[in-house]
Amino acid sequence: MPWLPADFTHPTTVPVAEDRHLRPIRATDVDLDYPLVMGARERLWAVYGEAWGWPPATMTHEEDRVDLARHEREANEHKSFNYALFNTDETELFGCVYVDPPQKQGGDAEISWWTVDDTDLDTFVPTWIAKAWPFTNPCHVGRDLTWTEWIALPDR
Repeated sequence: MPWLPADFTHPTTVPVAEDRHLRPIRATDVDLDYPLVMGARERLWAVYGEAWGWPPATMTHEEDRVDLARHEREANEHKSFNYALFNTDETELFGCVYVDPPQKQGGDAEISWWTVDDTDLDTFVPTWIAKAWPFTNPCHVGRDLTWTEWIALPDR
C-alpha cells in the first residue's frame, strides 16, 4: 500500500517565518549543506547516528552531494522528503526536515528535523505536517519518542 495518496502533491515552498522557508533539498545545495552538517556533526550524530549512521565523520563534499541527489530523486518519486530551511534569498541553510514513510509500527509517517536552533521548527513542523500532509498518525521521531525508543519498535 502506498504511503501517500496517488493524487497528493507535496509542497514545494513552505513559508516558515518572514525571512525563512522550507523547500525540497537539491544536490546543488551541497555548498551550503556540507559546511553546516560537518560543523554540527557531533550534535547531529548524537541525534541520527544510532539510527541512520549519519553524518559519518569522514563524509566528503562529494559524498554529501551524492546523498543530496538521492534526497532530490526520492522527493521527485514521492518516496521520502528532505526539506531544507533557507533564508529568503537561499544564501544560508539552517537545517532540514525529513518526512519519511514509516519503517516502524505505530505511525503513518516518520517526521524528524534539526536546525542550528531547533526552536525554529519545534512548533512549526507538527502544525505544517497536520495541515499540508495526508497523515493521520505521524510520528515525530526525536520528539514524540526518542530515537532509541524508535529503534526498539517492531519493523513494518
